[in-house]
Amino acid sequence: MSIGREIEDIARDLIKHQHDHPPVRDLNRETERRLTLADRIAIDFARLVGSWIFVLAQLGLMAVWVLLNALSLINRWDPYPFQFLNFILTLEVAAWLSLVLMAFNRQADRDRLRSQHDYELNVKAEEELKALMNHLMHQDEILLQIVNRLDRGDREMKRLARLLEAAQESRTESRSETTSRPGPDRPAGVPAP
Repeated sequence: MSIGREIEDIARDLIKHQHDHPPVRDLNRETERRLTLADRIAIDFARLVGSWIFVLAQLGLMAVWVLLNALSLINRWDPYPFQFLNFILTLEVAAWLSLVLMAFNRQADRDRLRSQHDYELNVKAEEELKALMNHLMHQDEILLQIVNRLDRGDREMKRLARLLEAAQESRTESRSETTSRPGPDRPAGVPAP
């Protein structure tokens, strides 16, 4: 087998280890696509309830309520223990709590999706590492084959060099012997054929 053909075989072996990658998913887009109108409203209300604007507005409304009823500037509709205010705040807390819990459920769904995506990425990374390790092991085998071929070639070259040196030595010895003693049919100084 010629060296060029061996190199082509090695190149084909290396090329066959290439592989394709599945696309990475965009979780934000996927989550947004799954949201219903009620989910979007719950998320917006939870965002509103969790803001400083909402807290300051609530405090301002309660302060106005208490001042109007305590100072009797307008007809007192809720006397001192402010039971009606307490009732309204209780209803408001129940409503906001339900909406916030709905938003937490959406967040839990998003976290579950993110966990699934992380798992898929970890599996993909593990497959990639296995493919890389297999590819490296294959390259190691090919490199060992190349080193063995080079070693065999080197040993063959050394063997041929020794044979050549031995042939040259025997030739020079035979020349020196034939030139030092003349043969019966040959005049002195004429080398043997």
